[in-house]
Amino acid sequence: MHTDHDLLAAWAAGDRRAGSQLVERYYDSIVRFFANKASNDTDDLVQRTFLACAEGAAGFRGEGSVRAWLFGIARNLLYAHIRGRVRAGLADPDFRESALVDLAPGASTVAAQRAEQRILYAALQRIPLELQTLLELYYWEDLPIEELAQILDIPAGTVKSRLHRARRLLREACEKLPTAPEERAGLSQLLERWAPPEA
Repeated sequence: MHTDHDLLAAWAAGDRRAGSQLVERYYDSIVRFFANKASNDTDDLVQRTFLACAEGAAGFRGEGSVRAWLFGIARNLLYAHIRGRVRAGLADPDFRESALVDLAPGASTVAAQRAEQRILYAALQRIPLELQTLLELYYWEDLPIEELAQILDIPAGTVKSRLHRARRLLREACEKLPTAPEERAGLSQLLERWAPPEA
């Protein structure tokens, strides 16, 4: 099996099949990245991410992982997309402090199969976008601290402290959302993984 670096280098040299393999490898992950943050525009943002990857492949210096580089592209496109949706005349949004529900009130959520998942998605959209992104990449994509540091362009120690803050804010956001008694047990189990009390 070819490594991500091999596929990206071959794509940069004009091998479309290598590009297709790389896209296939990360397509679902990139869709998942955008789905809870820009669901109405997910398809467009996914296409733009892989287009930017193809256009920038030759410039990839091999520092860090291709996966982290790809998510860095996706993150930058998401932020640009949201900036474009914020009404003219407003200050540039601070993604470290502003939640998605404040930045893009019309953003729809992913259709979750279980009620507790919907509550989790809603709570994620109520914490600062950068922290939402951090939690989703950490838990859904199993990205290690080093790759998260590469994506966010911050030291690993800062990633750890932001994860701690993100977990606390997520738990608080979940507690503020209305839940039926039968949903609380499932939500508690989800939070044990995403935001354990001691985190």
